Amino acid sequence: MADDKPETLPLDVPVDDDQPRRLEPDLPPEIASPLAPFAGASPPAPAWFNEILGIEPERSFVPVLGAQIELLTWGERGKPGLIFVHGNSAHADWWSFIAPYFAQTHRVAALSISGMGASDWREHYSFEIFATEIHEAGRAAGLFDGGARPVYIGHSFGGGQVFYSAARHPERMSACILVDTGFGGPPTREQMEQMEREAIARGEAPGRWRGPPQRTGPHRVYPTFEQALTRFRFMPPQVPGNLYVADFIARRSLKPAPLPDGSGQGWTWKFDPSLWSKLERSGMAPPDTRTDVPMVHIYGERSAIIRRHAEAGRDPNEVLAGVPSIVIPDSEHHIMVDQPLALVAALRSVLTVWGR
Repeated sequence: MADDKPETLPLDVPVDDDQPRRLEPDLPPEIASPLAPFAGASPPAPAWFNEILGIEPERSFVPVLGAQIELLTWGERGKPGLIFVHGNSAHADWWSFIAPYFAQTHRVAALSISGMGASDWREHYSFEIFATEIHEAGRAAGLFDGGARPVYIGHSFGGGQVFYSAARHPERMSACILVDTGFGGPPTREQMEQMEREAIARGEAPGRWRGPPQRTGPHRVYPTFEQALTRFRFMPPQVPGNLYVADFIARRSLKPAPLPDGSGQGWTWKFDPSLWSKLERSGMAPPDTRTDVPMVHIYGERSAIIRRHAEAGRDPNEVLAGVPSIVIPDSEHHIMVDQPLALVAALRSVLTVWGR
């Protein structure tokens, strides 16, 4: 199997155009293959990172609508509840170096929504299904044991799920925090140029943007774990702010799989490559109904998701009109990768102001 062509990898992107997609092969190596220089070894990490990972979660599965949903929990039952929701093609461990910072004061949970992480894949997906998974995971984690409703926290596509729950099921939460959540919108100039090149390469005339092509084929299976790690990258494309974080996430994005030729075991990505073709899209646009749920939006100063709106001449936060926002300096879309401790500080500040 040739490995010189771009492969769709675990990606995390905005609500309307966050489908995994092929990338141009001429991306700089620090973006296209940020972990390649380490040849399978882990990049050096600071003491705080290793220490926080030492606060390991309890791992379990929760049955929801016929699927087993991966659940990670920290802290004591009875304390105020927090539940973290990851982005597209990601998994619960994207929060494993963030969530433990709240375990002394809260009962904390993170889940992998169906089709991602170690959770089961479904024949079809919807925002309502994801909302049910988040709620049932919170109940199983004991987030309601103290008598108060939990705070929802979601990144990117996960922020879209949190917003959906706030609008359709406000009784399930006391407040919510969106982390770099874009609510769709037009692609960036670079993305548009790329899609035009792809259309020409397919013999098609460039036309109105209808979103990136859906993927339905299976993942590539790599013969070694080290080779699979070299194929990990982020969407929107960016240089990871901290390679040790990218490495931690990448290692937990892979699972063993038989090699296509039957010669042994290889490695492939955990997320369902057909999720977007199975997803009911009616919940993707923010609901017309507004919500009284307290809400804050935290986003990266250099986020491509936010920049996309600005390039279209729109207020980057127009969907969340009236919602307070916090900008994290020196960060792109993946704030927990670029500025994890700044994200922890911002979350702590919001929770303190809310008294939660």
